[in-house]
Amino acid sequence: MSEKLKIKLSIADRVYPLTVDPSQEEGLRSATKKIEAMIKQFEQSYAVRDKQDVLAMCALQFAAQVEQKQISGSQDNEIALTRLQNLDKKLSELLSK
Repeated sequence: MSEKLKIKLSIADRVYPLTVDPSQEEGLRSATKKIEAMIKQFEQSYAVRDKQDVLAMCALQFAAQVEQKQISGSQDNEIALTRLQNLDKKLSELLSK
């Protein structure tokens, strides 16, 4: 059983203390950097009145990326399945001769 790490992450000028598995630390720190970069981008691009608005836009952006990857993955799976079915049909035809 691995020891838990106590880390502090800063997002939107707030510090969040977390207790995590060592295997999660790198991913959390990377995600924090991406969120901070996106916050900075939104603040520079739009007239933002409140950090909560910026955080909501960040959440929407990340959620949209996840959804798009799932949609793309589903389409890729359908294409692969169709190709495999066609290949199976051709092989069956060849083997039945």
